[in-house]
Amino acid sequence: FLIGDSDTVELPIKFTPRYAGCYHCQIHLKSSSDIRVYEIECVVNAEQADAQLEFVLPAYQTVTQEIPITNISKKDWRFEAYLEGQCFYGPPVINVPVGETVPYPLTFKPVAER
Repeated sequence: FLIGDSDTVELPIKFTPRYAGCYHCQIHLKSSSDIRVYEIECVVNAEQADAQLEFVLPAYQTVTQEIPITNISKKDWRFEAYLEGQCFYGPPVINVPVGETVPYPLTFKPVAER
């Protein structure tokens, strides 16, 4: 602990999570005249990863790729999808309950040029 000129105390904490999710902990500070309990919640987001999908299909045919979304956190997830590019379709919202894997159906439906 570092006690400066004020009544504040610095308490450095190092946190090294293995996975994305929500982590809860308690810090108990005791002295001869006082007991304090601090509750801390740390939310860890996964690093963004680049992904690539390759669709191979006959000309002008529709294909759907199911992309698995797995929720390993302790809270339900609600995703909003923003698709860019022509001919791609999918649901605008997907809900993934705790501990489950829900496929996101991404559809490519080409339009014939004339």
